[in-house]
Order: sequence, then C-alpha cells, then structure tokens
Amino acid sequence: MRPSTKATLLEASELKYKELNLLIDSLGEKELNTEYDFSDFPKKKEAHWSRDKNLRDILMHLFEWQKLLIDWIESNKNNEDKKFLIEPYTWKTIADMNNMFLERNQLFSLEEAKANLESTHKYSIDLISSFSNEELFEKKHFSWTGTTSVGSYCVSALPSHYDWAIKKIKAHIKRCKSL
Repeated sequence: MRPSTKATLLEASELKYKELNLLIDSLGEKELNTEYDFSDFPKKKEAHWSRDKNLRDILMHLFEWQKLLIDWIESNKNNEDKKFLIEPYTWKTIADMNNMFLERNQLFSLEEAKANLESTHKYSIDLISSFSNEELFEKKHFSWTGTTSVGSYCVSALPSHYDWAIKKIKAHIKRCKSL
C-alpha cells in the first residue's frame, strides 16, 4: 500500500531502504560484475531497463532523485520558487533528465554511490520528520506542490523508488543465474 501518513511514509522508507541494502549485501561477484542487460526480456520496454548498466547507476539514480526532492523542499520552504524538476526538463522529457543523471555520474565508484545514497536517505528522513502529517499529506497544503502533496513526492522519491530498484536488481540476479 502507498503510504498516506507520516508514520507509514517513514516506516516504508526505512523498510524498503533496509531491504535494498540487504539485497545489495547478498550480491555475489557475478551479479556485481555482470553488466545489466534486459534486451532478452521483451516485456521490459521502459527506458530504464536499457539505461542503467550496473548497480552504481541504479544507486546514483536514487541519489539524484532524492537530491531533487531535498532541493525542491528546502528551496520552497525558504520562499524560493523552485520547480521539482531541473530546468529545462519537464515531466514529458523526464527520460532525458534521467539520461543526464546517468552521464554525469559515471565517474563515481560503487562505494561512493552507496555513501551518497546513504547521505540523501538520512537527510530525506530527517526532512520528512520535520513536517506534520497534514503538511505532508494534505493536498495543496503548500502552493508549491500544485494539486498534490509533499508526501506524494516523498513516497515517489523514497519507498516507491527503492521498490523500483529492488525489482530491477532482482531481475538482474535472475538473469545472471541463467547465464
């Protein structure tokens, strides 16, 4: 279920982050060193299935989206009118933004990616904790959230995105076992 309260958002974020890290810790050399390739999976057509080539790419993707969330919330809380997405990207060109994230993070190591994600995860949890339940989940509570809520963005950037990463890593593990 999609979290709809501060308590369930915090719980789901921590649980999914822990699940992600346990899965990562379970990876063997083959899973860590084999390039992600889902070209033999005809149902996996979304852009991300061909975009991310390794675990670092996935972790840096999560990190970038959490940075978007943090920057958006902090800027708007400080009365700086800021959109969620980086200019010039829009929700229609989100794949291009994700590709830009991928390209700019190629020099990071896996260990740096893990540390970066740990940092933004902790910061995001602290940021979520600073809001009341109403501030998080009341639609239009803040003018800068448009027709939705801060909590909706938080759910997308943390537990839902962790769930996406977990599914992708599990698909990679399954593929590695068939090689």
